[in-house]
Amino acid sequence: MKNIPRAILLAALFAGSAASFSAAGNEAAVTPMQGIPPTRESQVTMANYRDYPMSMWAFRNADAVLNTVMIPRQGDIRPLPGPLRPEIGERLFSDAQGNELSFDALFEANYADGVLVMQGSRLLHEAYFHDFNERSHHIWFSMTKSLVSTVFGLLVAEGKVDLGASPAKYIPELKGSGFERVTIQQVLDHTTAIDFKENYTDLESDFALLYAPALNLGWLPGAADVQPDDAQVYGVQDFLVHFIKPDPALQPGAAFDYNSSNADLLGWLVARISGETLQDYVQQHLWAKLGAEHDAYMAVDRALIPVATAGMNTTLRDAARFGMMIRDRGEFAGKQVIPAEWIDTSLQVSDKVAANMAANAKYGEEPWAAYHNMWWILDADKGEYCAVGIHGQVIYINRSADTVMVWFSSQPVASAARNPEFRAKLQAARELAASLTRKPGLSPFTP
Repeated sequence: MKNIPRAILLAALFAGSAASFSAAGNEAAVTPMQGIPPTRESQVTMANYRDYPMSMWAFRNADAVLNTVMIPRQGDIRPLPGPLRPEIGERLFSDAQGNELSFDALFEANYADGVLVMQGSRLLHEAYFHDFNERSHHIWFSMTKSLVSTVFGLLVAEGKVDLGASPAKYIPELKGSGFERVTIQQVLDHTTAIDFKENYTDLESDFALLYAPALNLGWLPGAADVQPDDAQVYGVQDFLVHFIKPDPALQPGAAFDYNSSNADLLGWLVARISGETLQDYVQQHLWAKLGAEHDAYMAVDRALIPVATAGMNTTLRDAARFGMMIRDRGEFAGKQVIPAEWIDTSLQVSDKVAANMAANAKYGEEPWAAYHNMWWILDADKGEYCAVGIHGQVIYINRSADTVMVWFSSQPVASAARNPEFRAKLQAARELAASLTRKPGLSPFTP
């Protein structure tokens, strides 16, 4: 693969990278997938599916672009009565430039594909944009990390995992890798001090040439044709074993450095310890118990292993059902789906975990108080926290307001950090949650 011309690599890999890039000039008047067959200029491909505006079609049809496995729904559908307060969509909020817009207009102007507001078990408001609707699926990207962390808690509660142990205790293949010296808790907190960066500028990096094509969420010429016997790194788990090394200048636990490979490892731990594929474990222990309206599906890597770091796809309402279960300390429809103790742990932020976030310059201008157990914490005392995915995917939970909001987006800029489009939506959601009347008897979160 190192013989591929640099110009081709640049166009293929970095046009839609997770690093922030300018969207100026990128919003051409092209509507994706126009005509039968689609015109060449409107054709969505593996190479352009994360480029706006192609992403508006691709993110709600990820199973057409990527390889996926199903996570079937099961049992009775849990109704979401409503929407009961559509006037919420007309409330005024300020965007990043200080302009006053209605709630719906603000979300639409900042590339949201859909937004939903729950309080208790009631659907207060939902709105859909850009041909997205209540039956459409949408890719979660890194919100998937929070879901995988959630089901991992079942194994912890069963006593099958020691959070203070090395992952190599359960996956011996990791001996000698950068993950051998870390604890599983450090994996959950992304403080693993590994010598691997999500590098979107070095075209000769391991990330560009090995990790991205193994993950199978990006396109490189010829990468899909590689066969297992011809490559040391075929799937992502191969990459974790052979190319993750320790950072000699940093000790595990010393710094927060958000890195997707930690979630890849967590998904592997779920499968190895449970003896089930990740998609089957999620289906049996989570998705089957949420009263989902629709099947979910997960993108898979080149080895056809579910992408634990970014692969989940659901409808907006089904994502809200997951968020409601988290808000309610693992309970859904009167049944305990995930142990409350594990859900509470995500909001038990140590001084060290908080200090690690404060010391990370990338997030210095952002409202995050901590990153813990693969959740983004805003205010632990209020039970206010989020699952977040690139290009503007968010499950927002506010336990003190008994509220869950979910929005899916096709933001041209992938990163949430220093992103005015991401900030505007999150700030509006926080202000709306603060204004909602708390249900009688509900006190702020206490573990």
